[in-house]
Amino acid sequence: MDQLDTLRIYVRVAEMASFTQAAQSLGLPKASISTAVQRLELQMGTRLLHRTTRRVQMTHDGQAFYERSKDLLADVEELQGMFRLGDQALQGRLRVDLPLGVARSVVMPQLPAFLRAHPGLEIEFSSTDRRVDLVREGFDCVLRVGPLADSSLVARPLGRYRLINCASPAYLAAHGTPRTLADLARHSLIHYVPTLGTKSQGFEYHDASSGEARFVTMAGAVTVNNSDAYQAACLAGLGLIQVPAAGVRPLIEQGLLVEVLPDFRAASMPVSLLVGNRRHIPKRVQVFMAWLGEVMAPHLEA
Repeated sequence: MDQLDTLRIYVRVAEMASFTQAAQSLGLPKASISTAVQRLELQMGTRLLHRTTRRVQMTHDGQAFYERSKDLLADVEELQGMFRLGDQALQGRLRVDLPLGVARSVVMPQLPAFLRAHPGLEIEFSSTDRRVDLVREGFDCVLRVGPLADSSLVARPLGRYRLINCASPAYLAAHGTPRTLADLARHSLIHYVPTLGTKSQGFEYHDASSGEARFVTMAGAVTVNNSDAYQAACLAGLGLIQVPAAGVRPLIEQGLLVEVLPDFRAASMPVSLLVGNRRHIPKRVQVFMAWLGEVMAPHLEA
């Protein structure tokens, strides 16, 4: 029995939570299944499964090993079929990280059609505003908004997000509509920071004469560290926000938010897809990235 067969056995036992059922489904003696898992645990140097008389359950290490094993087996299956004629159905798991706003407003509404076209795929979405470690956390691809730091990752530029300034009608009714930068002294900004405890730079705008970003210090009683809270605070009338136009377009169309200071927008932000620096990107990842680029395109500037 080779290593790949052992991995297939472990995955089947983990999924069925039973040595007996796994043995029956694979057409192997139960003793062979048990021996294969024991040898695998010995090789890995950790317990992968909790065994009782009633059930089999993965340990924390076993869960992590199961997920990576599924990815590896899917890659091997794809590799074995790379020279077959005709299109092969995509199989396997994808782990993707997206900003909250992109996931909610752009990707999720289009996802059912993608999964109908590729029913053999399973997709895990991480949607946080923190910057995940693509390699260490096992992501297949990551969508980033904003400048990219130098790294060994491979970046595919998709376009740029146009940023606009917004406030709620209730806020503007109570405080008036700002029309110049000087007016900001009488207004509140909802401050956004990636890490609470750090200081917001204030209201940002692009200075066309110098081509540089400028900032206006503003008061504001509320500071948030994720995009959902940022938008919710604005809808509640707590101040101004500066956000990608695509993420708030439905709210503006419904009259729930209003664009202000259109002549003093921040510079548009680059949007990129990142993948690990490896020679072979699995077909399932390539197909998903191509689809994601198409879904994002209507919301981006060139």
